[in-house]
Amino acid sequence: MKEIVYYFERDMLRWLRGRVSVVSALIAPAAWLIFVGLALPTTFSEHYIDFITPGILVMTMLGVSLQGGSLLVFDKILGFLNKFLALPSSRESILFGKILFITTRGLIQATVILVLAWALGASLFSLPVVLLSYGILALFGVLLSAFSTTIALYLSDHDSYAAFNAMVSMPLFFTSSALMPYSVMPPWLSAIAYWNPVSFAIDAIRSLQEGVIAWTRIGALALLVVAFCVRKFRRVTI
Repeated sequence: MKEIVYYFERDMLRWLRGRVSVVSALIAPAAWLIFVGLALPTTFSEHYIDFITPGILVMTMLGVSLQGGSLLVFDKILGFLNKFLALPSSRESILFGKILFITTRGLIQATVILVLAWALGASLFSLPVVLLSYGILALFGVLLSAFSTTIALYLSDHDSYAAFNAMVSMPLFFTSSALMPYSVMPPWLSAIAYWNPVSFAIDAIRSLQEGVIAWTRIGALALLVVAFCVRKFRRVTI
């Protein structure tokens, strides 16, 4: 744990010193929450902001987690990764440190979105639901940050990773259940959305509002992805 905490502290300090990146990462989710949650007319929900808030929370974690892979690209380009691999600490601690930082950063930014949703009139979150929602967001963050960091091992520059991020992030969000329920989707989109990992997290948070804890899909997928990424990370860095 000592090595993991060291890598976590390193990335956290670097993030806190770049204040522009902190603010910019909140602009898109906040804009979605304000301009879509309040302005979009819908026929399936009287209080659309209550419906869309879980989707925006997961969208925030999605953006943060996928952007987190650029941290490893940065370390590769500047030669830090090779120096870390020469240290006596385990190789997996590098990956776990990245996962811990990216997930923590995502939860911090999700908290800001949650406060903004409350200020805009969202009324769906009780304290137990909020705490359990953080657990689901953390699982989703672990899943995506492990995936993005592993992908970054195979990309050699920021432009390549930025292209990958753009190619993955928006399709994942728009083919999920973030903006509309399955019942109003075309059949082909409903089938895709149901098996979209983003929907796993969104549906789990919405289930909490009904008093149902449904973590099976997101928990099982996170466990499988992390196990695969740990194995792949060690193999690639040997």
